[in-house]
Amino acid sequence: MKSPRARHCRLLILLLPLTFLGGCATMDVQPWDRDLLAEEAMSFSPEPMITAIDNHIYFSKEGSTGGQEVGGGGCGCN
Repeated sequence: MKSPRARHCRLLILLLPLTFLGGCATMDVQPWDRDLLAEEAMSFSPEPMITAIDNHIYFSKEGSTGGQEVGGGGCGCN
């Protein structure tokens, strides 16, 4: 027979992640906060020119072609 303490620990381990996931579902962005999130600095690439240069250097050194979603290492064994 398992001890009540082991059952409580197992229950806690199962419920703790669900509590964290459930807490994120209730968060809303308030209308007065949307202007801050729409700023250029909050975008995924705030500096498009620097991102383009970094991508060009990366793909030139890797020898691969295409965007970041394209597989292959440029060795011809695709």
